[in-house]
Amino acid sequence: MKLFFSPLACSLASRIALYEAQAEVSFVEVDLRAKTTEHGEDYLKLNPLGQVPLLELEPGEYLSENGAILQFIAERHPEAQLTPQDATGRARLREWLSFIGTELHKALYNPLLDEKAPPEAKAYALEKSARRLGHLEERLKGREFLLDRFSVADAYLFAVLNWSSVTPVNLSAWPQVRAYHAALSRRPSVERAFREERARYAEQHPH
Repeated sequence: MKLFFSPLACSLASRIALYEAQAEVSFVEVDLRAKTTEHGEDYLKLNPLGQVPLLELEPGEYLSENGAILQFIAERHPEAQLTPQDATGRARLREWLSFIGTELHKALYNPLLDEKAPPEAKAYALEKSARRLGHLEERLKGREFLLDRFSVADAYLFAVLNWSSVTPVNLSAWPQVRAYHAALSRRPSVERAFREERARYAEQHPH
C-alpha cells in the first residue's frame, strides 16, 4: 500500500492507524497548494478533489476519504483490533467517525484554517464549537478512548484536535478533551507519527 499525505493534515490519522497495524506501506508527500506529489506528479490525476489522504491499495487502485481509509486499514488488519468486533460496536465506531469528520473537521476546523474564509464564516464556526466540544467532553468523562479500546476513531480525533494549536479553539475550556489529547500523544504509534510529520512540516515552514 501507498499513503499520499500532507504533514499534519488529517492524513496523520491514517499514518497512526498504519503504525498501529504494523502495516507494510510507503508514503508519498503531497503539496496541497501546488497539487503535486513529491515526485512531481499531477496529484489531481490521482485524486480529482486534490485532498489527502489517498491510499493506493494496489497499482492503479485508490481509496479516498478519511473514514473509509481508516475502516479499511482496521478491517484489513483485524489483529490490531482497531475496530470493534460486534455489530453495535462497529456502528458506534462509524458514529464517531462521522461526528469527527462532519462536526469537527469540516464544520469547525476547516473554516478556521481556511485562509480565504471570511471573518463571518470563522466566527460562525467558532460559535458552534461549544456544543460540539461539550458533547465530546461528556463522552470522554471517565474514559481513556472514545470506545472501549483504542480505535481508528481515536487516531482521527487526535489529528483533528491538533489543529486547536493554530486556531482560536481553546482546549483548556474542555479539561477532559485536553487530557485525552495529551494522553494519546504519548501512545507510541501516535508519538512516532506526529514526530515524523511535525519534522517534515518544520522543514517546509521554518518560520
